Amino acid sequence: MTVSWTQHRFSGGVLALDAANTVVLRGDPERTFDRFEQAAELPRFAAAATRFRAAELGARQLAVSDAETILPTVLAIRETTDRLFRNVVGQGEVATMDVPEFLRACSDGLAGHDEHFGASEKPFGDPGKPLALEAALAVSALSLMSADNLRRLRICPNCNWLFIDRSRNSSRLWCDMAVCGNRQKAKRHYRRQREEVSYV
Repeated sequence: MTVSWTQHRFSGGVLALDAANTVVLRGDPERTFDRFEQAAELPRFAAAATRFRAAELGARQLAVSDAETILPTVLAIRETTDRLFRNVVGQGEVATMDVPEFLRACSDGLAGHDEHFGASEKPFGDPGKPLALEAALAVSALSLMSADNLRRLRICPNCNWLFIDRSRNSSRLWCDMAVCGNRQKAKRHYRRQREEVSYV
């Protein structure tokens, strides 16, 4: 199934969480599906992420050399990222049991890439050359381990996606107010109307 990679699909706040959220309705065995089921979606995701995550990536273009080859690495980073940080939201702390596999996946994403990250003016390296998607995912995932990011992690109560709450008072409920927030408002409105009708 071809995906329309709209801005809403990049509601996680960082690239690694956007990738984690490519499993739709995670935890619902009857309705869940994987947007990366076909390796051909990786280049399309990378192209959209280049646009929607330009600020995080320092305007660096994401590249996919061989989608079939990197798919297992991308999926490993995605799944270990989701497991580790979903547990952080649920437990309020990092579980050391989740860390080794996460670090191995990130290490695999960085292996074989000669990159330099972290300079204040170019945190994702040289913007003049493309960056491998798997390396970008690894760096983005590792950045989530900062104390501030851990404190701001949330799970959307509507779609179950992970996101970072960047609001000033850390009170954001939805990954995307225009989509999930409005859906929840509509559900509440519908329930209220049904309750009012039942009293008539």
